[in-house]
Amino acid sequence: MAEISLNATKRDISTGGALNQLRKKGRVPCVYYTKGNEAIAFSAPEVDLNPLVYTSDTHLIHLKIDDMEQLDCIVKDVQFDPVTDRLVHIDFMGITYGQVLQLQIPVVLVGTAEGVKQGGLMQHFMHKLDVECLPRHIPERLEVNVSKLLVGDTIHVRDLEYENVKILNSEDAAVVAVTVTRVAVEEEVEAEEFETEAAEPEVIGKGKAEEESEEDK
Repeated sequence: MAEISLNATKRDISTGGALNQLRKKGRVPCVYYTKGNEAIAFSAPEVDLNPLVYTSDTHLIHLKIDDMEQLDCIVKDVQFDPVTDRLVHIDFMGITYGQVLQLQIPVVLVGTAEGVKQGGLMQHFMHKLDVECLPRHIPERLEVNVSKLLVGDTIHVRDLEYENVKILNSEDAAVVAVTVTRVAVEEEVEAEEFETEAAEPEVIGKGKAEEESEEDK
């Protein structure tokens, strides 16, 4: 797992107005917490936090708040402004080495599916998976090889297995699939309608010929 250092400044628990002023200065309010301990409120430069958020990898973060002892942690939760889409708050979860923890790991698709080459549509349903593992086994990402998927194939959670990592999601949950495109379905329907319409004149023509034959008699 990739490691990164983050320098931060401790802050007091503030009102919404004070937090907005902090954000206007380019800093993001954050909280560090571990089970059974009091949470630590701090802030960090938004520019330093972006690499931790806008990525498909999980990082082990060496957090240094003022002159406090280094705290190792991971990003647990991120909040964005619904209008500007900028960072407004981040929760960091402290790591206790040797203790199993639960977290979400990004899912990255590897390869190009055969079904896509044949005109199918790739549907990526789960972009993160809930896992349980020891801190030393935290993966940067969970790679899923899709190269052998044909149109109609699906990879479920039960099909995935990673060393030293237990997936907590339902085994029946679909992670990725290759489906028939809407255009292909419409073309198939149009082809069936064309075949039906093409067959009808032959039946009508035959009936008319029989009617004319009856009149000749």
